[in-house]
Amino acid sequence: MPIYALGDRVPSIHADAFVHPESVIIGDVHIGADSSIWPGAVLRGDYGTVIVGERTSIQDGAVIHAVAAYPTVIGNDCVVGHLAHLEGCVVHDRSLIGSGSIVLHEVVVESGATVGAGAVVRNRTHVPANALVVGVPGQIRPDASSPEEIVANAALYVENARRYRSQLRRI
Repeated sequence: MPIYALGDRVPSIHADAFVHPESVIIGDVHIGADSSIWPGAVLRGDYGTVIVGERTSIQDGAVIHAVAAYPTVIGNDCVVGHLAHLEGCVVHDRSLIGSGSIVLHEVVVESGATVGAGAVVRNRTHVPANALVVGVPGQIRPDASSPEEIVANAALYVENARRYRSQLRRI
């Protein structure tokens, strides 16, 4: 499994987290209990800190990076979709970052919000709680997200990670 220290920057991965053997974790990266990191995802804390809370899914091909001035923090019960790119942003609990979306420096995504697939959320954007962001550049639609659906989706990935932990085998 490609998990790397970089100098004194050492990953911290909870024993109950699932990290797929074909994902890459480098440096100052913290992964909480029951979170899952799927194939091809890259979490790179070489210049800054990356924090993934509990029961959060980082799906296939996602890139999570941080810079010294802006850590990347992803809360509990979040889903980060396939091929998403997050860098130097804060994503609060029960939020969904859609497949192929980009969330940039100093963005704050409040609890229960959704960044739609393919959306680009530009630097210093504030996404209110329960809002939906769609488009390029991202346009905010208040109260158009469903935190309950996000938590249910996150729970499915917790269960899937348990299945992978017990059944995945290379052939």
